[in-house]
Amino acid sequence: MITILAIIFLVLGLIIGSFLNVVIFRYNTHRTFRGRSGCLSCQNKLSWYELIPVFSFLALRGRCKNCKTRISIQYPIVELLTGIVFAGLFLKLQNAFFFDTIGFSIAFAFYATIFSLLIVISVYDLKHKIIPNSFALTFGILSFIGLFLFSSFNFNPHFPSLMEFLSGIFIALPFLLMWLLSKGSWMGLGDAKLAVGIGWFLGLSLALSSLVIAFWAGALIGILLIIFSKKYSLKSEIPFAPFMVFGAMLIFLLPLHIFPLGF
Repeated sequence: MITILAIIFLVLGLIIGSFLNVVIFRYNTHRTFRGRSGCLSCQNKLSWYELIPVFSFLALRGRCKNCKTRISIQYPIVELLTGIVFAGLFLKLQNAFFFDTIGFSIAFAFYATIFSLLIVISVYDLKHKIIPNSFALTFGILSFIGLFLFSSFNFNPHFPSLMEFLSGIFIALPFLLMWLLSKGSWMGLGDAKLAVGIGWFLGLSLALSSLVIAFWAGALIGILLIIFSKKYSLKSEIPFAPFMVFGAMLIFLLPLHIFPLGF
């Protein structure tokens, strides 16, 4: 039963991931998020069987059916990642699914929205090396609202403590200082804005744990890129938001707690 439900939420995530790709590709362009998708090269409108998440990419062997141009690997990666996250969210909240359907529905919708936004932020930063203010602001607002609605990631309306209020500021402060001291060369201001939301979203203790994982992952990937890719050197700019999002997802979905501070 649990496996079947997890697969259902996985499929839901694949579908939502397809829409997230539309947002990533069309944001800050003259195109709206509505309307049929088409090949970015030949503009040919895609048929329904070319829009099946992941499977269409595999069936088409990663190329447009009309002009044979390569399709960005971003499409299946974002779809699959969103599907895995949605399935992981269900598994984390599965107890509430059986005993508190309304609470589960509210919690799942909220966290699915949060992580969908974080996926958009990380991929957009990876592509354009910038975090749009609208994305960071929306994430921050949702995380702040979550302080009043969720306790230990379960739907439980309450008034947050002073430490919960300050967690976003505490987490963002080091990023802001690095941005000021380096005049933007070490860290972007967008990373500081993202850190505010992560602090409110996870709480101080878990947010610190997520950032440790983010820095470890960033350092490891950076070293590997320098060693194995001629495009990168010690002076190369590597977006940090994807690592921050990775750390936040890992800490939320798995029982990892590097800094058990009790907050």
